[in-house]
Order: sequence, then C-alpha cells, then structure tokens
Amino acid sequence: MDPAVLREDMVDGLEQSLGERLDERVDVAMRTVPRHEFVDDQPYANRDATENGSRVLAPSTVARLLSALDTTGGENVLVVGAGVGYTAAVVAELVGESNVQAIDISRRMVLYARQRLAQTGYEGVLVDCRDGASGYPEYAPFDRVLLEAAAIRPPRSLVDQLAPSGRLVFPMGGPKQTLVAVEPGPEAAGPDGVVERYGPVQFAPMLVDGEQPDGLARNRTVREDREYAESGWHARAGWEQEWVDWDEHL
Repeated sequence: MDPAVLREDMVDGLEQSLGERLDERVDVAMRTVPRHEFVDDQPYANRDATENGSRVLAPSTVARLLSALDTTGGENVLVVGAGVGYTAAVVAELVGESNVQAIDISRRMVLYARQRLAQTGYEGVLVDCRDGASGYPEYAPFDRVLLEAAAIRPPRSLVDQLAPSGRLVFPMGGPKQTLVAVEPGPEAAGPDGVVERYGPVQFAPMLVDGEQPDGLARNRTVREDREYAESGWHARAGWEQEWVDWDEHL
C-alpha cells in the first residue's frame, strides 16, 4: 500500500488512541515525515519498534512528546537521544531543520540517524555523539530541549542550557515515570521547575558515558577508560588481567 496512505491512517488513529485532538502543527508534521524511511518493520503501526538495536518510540508517544514541547516555529531545539532520527525529523518539520541539534551517546546510532535524515531530505539536522547528561553547550541556549530517556530529576546541564523562556520535556521518575515540562527560573510553579505534567510514560533510563552498549567497558575512573581507549589494538599482553576491579577493594 502507498506509504502516504498508511501515514494518513496512522495519524488519523492517533487521536482515538490518545483520546484527544492532536496539536495541529504536530498533526501536519507527522503526516509529512516518511516514517518508513526510519523504521523498516511495520513503520505505521502504533507501537514501539526496534531498529538497528535501538528502541523507536510509538507514534502516539512521539505525538505526546512534541505536543508537550509546545513549539511555535523557529525555536532552537536540542533532541537528547537521537535514536534512528525520526523524532528529530518531525521536530525539523516544526521548527526548521537548521534549528535542530540531536545528540546520542551511541556512535553507531549517530551514524545511522545521520544516514536516514540525509536520505529523507533532513540533512540540515545536526547529529553528534555526546553524553546526553552534558547536553550540547556549543549550541546553547536552547528554546526547547527534548530528552527521550528517563531521569529522577531534571539534568542540571540541560536546564542550565535553556534560554530564559525555554522548556525541557522529559520522563521524570523511575520506575514509575511522568512526562513533565520544566522551565528555568524562580517563577517555575513546582518542585524541580516542573510547570506541567502530561501523564504516565515508560522510558529506559538515561545512560551516561561508559554505559552505552557499543562503548568501552565501564570501570570506576575516567582515567582508566581513557587509558583503555588509548591502548588500541596493540595493547601489551596481560593488560586486561591488570584491570582494577574496584568492587573488590571497597
């Protein structure tokens, strides 16, 4: 069947599954982005999927995130957790591709997202390999930050990189999580700067450098991780056996 028809059917069904009307701009953006270019297996089914070893959010979840993000057009946006690039592409439709920066802790996913975004016409979206907890200070301040991973409280670096009128949207809590919007400044309405809550969600926790599945084995010190990386393929024999397991010494 024509992907455009399937895409129309997908978005038409989202209002029924969410029980409310979609934000008009989000509705149009999701009807525009060819999701089948990012997801190979049943791309227009309203369910989570796995692509290139990464979780791809269900369309209804993406719609909830972007409605909470509350863009009006032209904002500078950071997407933390680029994944396959689909959410970043929809954000690009909302604010313009040159206004979207996306980061992911997995270099494999960064390369995958860059490829998919380029082949679908969103090559203006910048995708970089970064630790999401540190944000992307080179391009701050951001009018909007979307974190596609759960955290117990708003990551301080991400809040600090918001513009004065900015907004951070992320799943807060663990294991029970709530989708929240956070704004900076003393005028914020609730604890941790939470200004709005959008109901329960379930996301994987945010990873920090060393926890990504395609990265180096994590030990207790940054120095050791760096030494292991610098040892390369020609590390001297027995190096691995000299690795310090700090758990045995605590």
